[in-house]
Amino acid sequence: MNCMRRQLNEKVSYIGTDDLDLDLFEGQYIVPEGMSYNSYLIRDEKIAVMDTSDARKGEEWKENLDKALDGRQPDYLVVHHMEPDHSSLVAWAMEHYPTLTLVASQQALRMLPQFFEGISLEGRTLAVKEGDTLPLGGHSLRFIAAPMIHWPEVMMSFDETDGALYSADAFGKFGAIGKCGFYGRDDDDWSCEARRYYFNIVGKYGAQVQQLLAKAAALPIRTIRPLHGPILEDNLSDYISLYDTWSRYAPETEGVFIAAASVYGGTLAAAEKLASILREKGVEKVVVSDLSRSDIAENVEDAFRYPRMIVASSTYDGGLFTPMYEFLHRLQIKGYSKRKVGIIENGSWAPAAGRVMKEMLASMKEVEVAGPVVTIRSRMKAADVPALEALADAFKD
Repeated sequence: MNCMRRQLNEKVSYIGTDDLDLDLFEGQYIVPEGMSYNSYLIRDEKIAVMDTSDARKGEEWKENLDKALDGRQPDYLVVHHMEPDHSSLVAWAMEHYPTLTLVASQQALRMLPQFFEGISLEGRTLAVKEGDTLPLGGHSLRFIAAPMIHWPEVMMSFDETDGALYSADAFGKFGAIGKCGFYGRDDDDWSCEARRYYFNIVGKYGAQVQQLLAKAAALPIRTIRPLHGPILEDNLSDYISLYDTWSRYAPETEGVFIAAASVYGGTLAAAEKLASILREKGVEKVVVSDLSRSDIAENVEDAFRYPRMIVASSTYDGGLFTPMYEFLHRLQIKGYSKRKVGIIENGSWAPAAGRVMKEMLASMKEVEVAGPVVTIRSRMKAADVPALEALADAFKD
């Protein structure tokens, strides 16, 4: 795996940008290491610009493009994905280069006027579908339909000369890439933020990812060039294997994830006591997260990563404490499934959290609620420990 080199080979350049000032990606995901907006240029007999950039880094992208063109005029602008972090400069590019042809899926072409009011591209578009090719000279792009990864109009393309898969948002990750000097980063670093990215952005669409992986298996892929994060060049089977695991909703790491939503600390104390009991019973990996003070996207990631989860929440306004409600709602819409879940509830006079958590979990596919529902009254006491022991016994294997 390599961070970006500006010149990828004799005819292909990286012209993307890093955004180190972005606080929230898609208005909700914290990105303490920034974000990359990847774009590429193929300079052959015909020149293809592969996606644009987010408007936040528009001027830098234009400079990168101009430098890579080296005085030539581009022939094609290939739009793999219409999300604004990749397509904000489409209208500018089409106006700036009057002979440019926009290449995209038919659905992406229908979306264009939604993003660019008054845009007129009559006679300047080429709609492509699964299996279509775009000859550039020595290079030829074969298009691959990838609907719902993670928008319906998404296309990918495969450069039959380089063996490069331009994978749109698939195989992307959070984080800027330029600060590593365009050289390698270790696999653990990639998988951590790629996992958080996958489950929060792509993860609902596991069936569609499985379909894509089946197509990819028939291609002689030598490198993956995503729209976010580093180019993947080494150990491709490892990255593809992770995507296979994630998209099948299979656990990746053995262990138990305990998610706690605590108003005054009593519920969190019970969760931590349970974690201690689990470790004493031989569970090597137990992760506890305070939902009120942690990144919800990372919590979603961990829920999918482990096969077993305990949810512990205070009762609030006759229902569920807000951080737990938001967490379980995220799991509902992201397709959480095939897991074993236990419940701890807390309530000072009318505990209701357990009921609401059960109802929310019941809407999720193949989620087993196991063990006793442990009820804490305000603060954990010695009399509560046997119930926590019983819950731990249901989750120690």
